[in-house]
Amino acid sequence: MNVRPILMGALLGTALACSNNKKAENIQRDTAAISGSPFSIEILDDQALQVIAPNAKIQRMAAGFDWVEGPLWIEDGGFLLFSDIPQNKVYKMTADGDTSTYLRQSGYSGEGTYSREPGSNALLLNHENQLVLMQHGDRRVAKMTAGLDAPSSEFVSLVANYRGKRFNSPNDGVFDREGNLYFTDPPYGLPPQYAGKELSFQGVYCLKMDGDLILLDSLSRPNGIALSPDEKYLFVANSDDKKAVWYRYAIEKPGEVGKRELFYDATEKAKVANGLPDGMEMHPDGYLFATGPGGVWVFGLEGKVLAKIHTGQLTSNCAFSADYRQLYLTADGDILRVGLK
Repeated sequence: MNVRPILMGALLGTALACSNNKKAENIQRDTAAISGSPFSIEILDDQALQVIAPNAKIQRMAAGFDWVEGPLWIEDGGFLLFSDIPQNKVYKMTADGDTSTYLRQSGYSGEGTYSREPGSNALLLNHENQLVLMQHGDRRVAKMTAGLDAPSSEFVSLVANYRGKRFNSPNDGVFDREGNLYFTDPPYGLPPQYAGKELSFQGVYCLKMDGDLILLDSLSRPNGIALSPDEKYLFVANSDDKKAVWYRYAIEKPGEVGKRELFYDATEKAKVANGLPDGMEMHPDGYLFATGPGGVWVFGLEGKVLAKIHTGQLTSNCAFSADYRQLYLTADGDILRVGLK
């Protein structure tokens, strides 16, 4: 393995506009703390240079949120959507870093406090260009009824239970080319002590275009999920400190996978670095960008670690711009951006 010296990325900051002084004070405090973080790019194999420039910059685009997740770049409009799960909101951010509230009650439509993480998690676009949300508090996968340019907190449920028992809190998902949806259902959005949990397991599912829901596997903490470019393999992150791993499944046909295979084990690394295997995105050239201990891990399709993006923060998920020249990261309360080749 070729190990190159760590290449320090530039940390650039922009302030997030706020509507109240209290939130603004939080942002100032957070910005001061983040400015000294050890942001860097570590190239571990020359293959990574095909996708990451040696002088890549890590830029902080927005800050001051509670816990951000589910980034999704909307090319028709040129903006990023992302969830703030504790706030039960979806925010919109322009390419310049200007932010505004996009959706309220994005994951929980009820009254009062449901849990510490009631909001939406992953945000996806289906084949009809509709926004699909993994909703923690309402414990379902749903789509927004309004168009992207006129958002509304009114949703149609796509699936909410398995064999009559409500999901835990749908987390992440990915559509294949045919429109079948693969998604994960860990318990993170449930109330304390997992009150109200109906399923005895945490599942990895496929919701087929014909409406059939198939349980593919059960894991201790299934989380991020992605497909290989040729859709022959499904990748799933397991966010368990006792088993911090990424798995790979051969897809035999839509909604049917082979035996679970270990893709990479980061359990020991997770003991000394901040974070666990979480969200991920597949580059069309066959590079898996997976958030995990210390930031983002860049894998080849056979499980070799090619590079790492060190953020110094808990990093939950990532999303590419339409031209794959920018990688957006949700990292604790911040939105980061990394320049790619």
